[in-house]
Amino acid sequence: MKIGADVAQTLALIHTSPTLTPIFSALCARYMPETTIFHMVDESLIADTIREGRLRRVTIQRLLAMIASAEKAGADAVMVTCSSIGPGANLGQQLFDFPVIRVDEAMAEAAVRMGRRIGVMATLRTTLEPTIALLREKAAWAGLEIEIVELLCDGAFNAVLAGDTATHDRILSDALRNDMKGVDVVILAQASMARVVKAMPNGALSVPVLSSPELAVKSARAIMAGLNGSESVLAAPIGLAGAALK
Repeated sequence: MKIGADVAQTLALIHTSPTLTPIFSALCARYMPETTIFHMVDESLIADTIREGRLRRVTIQRLLAMIASAEKAGADAVMVTCSSIGPGANLGQQLFDFPVIRVDEAMAEAAVRMGRRIGVMATLRTTLEPTIALLREKAAWAGLEIEIVELLCDGAFNAVLAGDTATHDRILSDALRNDMKGVDVVILAQASMARVVKAMPNGALSVPVLSSPELAVKSARAIMAGLNGSESVLAAPIGLAGAALK
């Protein structure tokens, strides 16, 4: 089936950083060109989670209010693009009668299919922990046993906050080359990390590396095609490092 066919609906994307809007706009234009999208950004959601070191109830409540607002604005589905508040998206899936898509869910499902030893990289502890929990949930659902090798890339997030994206990207690329040996697949826990793999030279990495943005958009396309009663054939969400954002 032609990419984008039969998906003429509206998708709202909820972000905790404005830097993600161009990434997801480009992916939606590529895979869902007939779908209308709009962005909702609230940086205070992630700021509160980082400050408190956990996802608070009040933050979840505010996220749910944004999802409700998206529905009132005409969204047929909502994607929450921040993994740190992913558990709030899970609650939204239970409370709303339209699809609420967690950005890292498709990535986690792909990872547990690809290998038993999974590397997880993040720049924030508040993202690392819910991503690991999601992986274990998906593995348990599939009846699989997995081993997780976790890595918190110290200094990378502070570099981004200071506007030093070069340092952020160097920390991540060095970690991918040196600290993720012996795993079957690596997942990048934050959508903002995806561009690092794209920028690395071909052949720099020998294991598959998954990031969430492209897989999430492909998943959204399938879900929204299903709302239209259409069948959707997706590209396989498995590829070597660098494939995520080609």
